[in-house]
Amino acid sequence: MTYNELIKPLEPSLVTYIEGTVIPQYASFDKAHKEDHARSVVERALSMAINRADVNPDMLYTAAACHDVGLSVCRETHHLESGRIIRADARLRQWFTPEEIETIAQAAEDHRASAKTPPRSIYGCLVAEADRMIVPETIIRRTIQFGLSHYPELDREGHWERTLEHLHEKYAEGGYLKLLIKGSPNEEPLERLRAIIRDEKYLRTIFEKQFAEETL
Repeated sequence: MTYNELIKPLEPSLVTYIEGTVIPQYASFDKAHKEDHARSVVERALSMAINRADVNPDMLYTAAACHDVGLSVCRETHHLESGRIIRADARLRQWFTPEEIETIAQAAEDHRASAKTPPRSIYGCLVAEADRMIVPETIIRRTIQFGLSHYPELDREGHWERTLEHLHEKYAEGGYLKLLIKGSPNEEPLERLRAIIRDEKYLRTIFEKQFAEETL
C-alpha cells in the first residue's frame, strides 16, 4: 500500500495536523532526516501493523511521525527530546488520552537502535523497526551525509574511516542494531548489507561513488 492509502483511514483532523505541522519540521534537519525520512518511517510502521489488533493506528502514526522531532533541540538526546515534545504538545490531547500520549512519547524515546533496553511497547518496537529502513546503499549514503554534515573537518580518508567504523559498530554481525519484529522486511536487506561490509573492497567502491556525488 502507498503512504496515502495507509493514512487515509486515520482520523482526518489528526492527519491534517501531522502533515501540516509536524512533518514539515523535518525540512530543517540534516539530509538523512528530511520529510521523506519521516514519511518512510510512518509508511513502514503502518505497513507492519496492518491486521494487528493490539495497535491503534492513529497512535502509531503519531509516534512514527514525531519520532525525530527532538532533532530540533539536540542530536545526541533527540529521542528523549522527542518524548518531551510529544508530552508537551497540547494539540495531541484532542485525539488521545494522557495514557495514550505517554505511550506515544515512550515509543519515540525507545526508537534508537543504540538503546540498551528493548522498547516498552509494541509501538516502540514498530517505530524502531520502521526507522531501521535497511536499504544497503541508502544506509551507506546516509552515513556519508551525516559525516559531511557533522564532521566537515575530516578529509576524504577520514570520512571513509568514520563510515567504516560506524557500519561495523551498528550493522555488522555483533553490531548493536537488533531487529525487533519477527518477519521484519529488514531481515533480508540486513544480510545483504552485512555481506557488503564484509567485502571491504566493494564497500570502498560504493563509498567513493557516493562520496563524490555528495561533494560535487
